[in-house]
Amino acid sequence: MSACKTLVRASFPCLDCNMRFNDIRRFSSVSIRRPSSIRANNFFNLRWLSLFSSDRGFRELGPYEITSRCYSSIQGALSLETSECMDEMATPSFTLETPEDSSKDIIADLLSNKDDVARFMKMERKPEVDDASEFSRLRRWFPYLDEFKAGGTVLSSGEVLEALQPYIMEVRKERFRNAVKNRTYSICLVVEGLSDFGNVSAAFRSADALGFQSVHVVSCDSSKRYRDNRHVSMGAEKWLDIELWNSPQDCFKVLKSRGYRIATTHLGRDAVSIYDMDWSCPTAIIVGNENRGISDEALELSDMHCSIPMKGMVESFNVSVAAGILMHHAVCDRTTRLGCHGDLTVEESQILLAEFCLRHNESAISIAHEYAKRKAASPLSKL
Repeated sequence: MSACKTLVRASFPCLDCNMRFNDIRRFSSVSIRRPSSIRANNFFNLRWLSLFSSDRGFRELGPYEITSRCYSSIQGALSLETSECMDEMATPSFTLETPEDSSKDIIADLLSNKDDVARFMKMERKPEVDDASEFSRLRRWFPYLDEFKAGGTVLSSGEVLEALQPYIMEVRKERFRNAVKNRTYSICLVVEGLSDFGNVSAAFRSADALGFQSVHVVSCDSSKRYRDNRHVSMGAEKWLDIELWNSPQDCFKVLKSRGYRIATTHLGRDAVSIYDMDWSCPTAIIVGNENRGISDEALELSDMHCSIPMKGMVESFNVSVAAGILMHHAVCDRTTRLGCHGDLTVEESQILLAEFCLRHNESAISIAHEYAKRKAASPLSKL
């Protein structure tokens, strides 16, 4: 009994320390770190802590010492080390950004407003063409120009990286580089008429995990709401290029102008097994509504029908599972035929890397704009 009382009394100071520690996090210009291997009740009694080795860019800090950086603006003072990095680092990184409300219908809100989707894309995009002339010349479609507009100044992808990379942790930059290396626009996913945004979220997560950068959503039923979808997508929507369409006709017309063949998933007699398809060809994979499947309009406008062979008693997969199987097989087939799944050129990889850095954090845009202001004020930029 006395041991229990001692344990309870020892817990109150720990709780008090945690409350004070959480209060400190409200300041907007600092980033506080503590090692996860140290228990909270003795953390504040340590004199010096070695957080990381010197090659990670950290130094020894006192128990209450606060790391800070010099910025040219208040907006730039927000840390670029977001909460998304917490799973990548040896210790948690506590930042001052407002945590996202995980109960918000993020996917549902995004898919009901094209402007919200467009704001994720930072680099300037190429104008659409009515024919596949550019695809015929390059044999690949890539959406971005090597331009980022910061006010009246245009930055190249190289300049964006020069401005932002000093503020991004090395482990995060390496993850960006690996993601870009394995990205492709040659295969894209199209979800048509899905009413369960949980399925949309799961499909987005699979697309990001398997290296598909371009996803399209055709006329989702925005009247239905499914909560906590960010827990399903795990924030994948932030790193994808999402485009919204009102009808299959509008979507397919643009996709065909970009050089894609349209392959709808359908269980008809004319359907080709996905294992017999050549996935090295630019292909748009179309998956349909949970109950009705692909619409008649989409079936009529598509170039081919494909299906996943079923070996059991059921006749179909869940739509998000089917999308995952299709994309995974496409990766395997492309790797066998081409040697790898990712197929971006060096220039395209740099542009997409700059795009990821700009999406990394809202503060990234402020820092890029500050860099653009210094570039515009530089005498060399006026020559």
